[in-house]
Amino acid sequence: MKRVLIVKVTSLGDIVQALPVVADIKRAFPGVQVDWAADEAFAEVAQWCEGIDRVLFAPLRRFKKARSWADFKAIAVSIAALRAHRYDFIIDIHGVYKSAIIAFLARSSRRIGYQSQDLGERGAAFAYTGRFGPRPECNAWHGMRISAGEALGYEVQGPAVYDLKLPEPAKPPFAGERAPVAALFHATSKDDKKWPLSHWAVVGAELAQRGFRVVLPWGSEGERREAEQIAAQVPGARILPKMSVTEIAQMIDACALVLGTDTGFVHLAHALQKRTVMVFVATSPAHCGVDAPFRSISVGDGFSVPPISDVLDAIDYVHMEPQALAVHQGSAAA
Repeated sequence: MKRVLIVKVTSLGDIVQALPVVADIKRAFPGVQVDWAADEAFAEVAQWCEGIDRVLFAPLRRFKKARSWADFKAIAVSIAALRAHRYDFIIDIHGVYKSAIIAFLARSSRRIGYQSQDLGERGAAFAYTGRFGPRPECNAWHGMRISAGEALGYEVQGPAVYDLKLPEPAKPPFAGERAPVAALFHATSKDDKKWPLSHWAVVGAELAQRGFRVVLPWGSEGERREAEQIAAQVPGARILPKMSVTEIAQMIDACALVLGTDTGFVHLAHALQKRTVMVFVATSPAHCGVDAPFRSISVGDGFSVPPISDVLDAIDYVHMEPQALAVHQGSAAA
């Protein structure tokens, strides 16, 4: 085994949670080169992974919206780069038309994808010469690791390894700040995934009382206005300026706590081994959640709005020391 291509095109959280596949492959096949194909909008995330040898990308999302000639030419150039090497295996762990087309255009006689019932778009099946086994009964992130292992003939071992190394910031994000920083990612791409602003304000005020400096990132004008509503009720809260993906990642890495909905940046916080609480309102925590003892936890059932008390309990949990956790677990068992 000399060279493998992983295809996972979007989005930020999905790419972050797929990265442990790289460490699995490199552990199973020492010396193998692992390349990654992604949308240009998320290519920098894959580039942070030290195990990836080459990141291939094209402005697919932008071309779909703008249909510009410049983006079309960039896609043509990316196809040439994609076909520059022959791969022993191509592993499509995305399973939609655009990922299947990438797999089909790349040079390999072994292109592996999901079974038809597990594909995001069933027509993607045209690209594959082989299929993964049935989707395993586990969360989506571990399932990707299992599927890749099935395709390449190794067993998944140990916890997920993300192998992330961020670029050094020009200036530390919270230089001079003495209090631990808690970032509240209240915004989300879909309204049904939102946790009420009033709930964010209560939790933010509680964190401020506990000695945290609460910061609020945002991406759109609507999200900024919501951040202002929360900040008005949280002593000392700071609304951050608009930042790039890399700048937000560097900010997360400087935080003591990250709390947010099921969004890509909160998944990134988990991958960066920050103390993380993820709030689920309309998506499945069993399928998409995060979990690491003492450090990351998912709150909610995915069908209703989690109460404030559950989120505060989760914050206590991720800040609990191992000895205290053992006592806590013993009390719960009793």
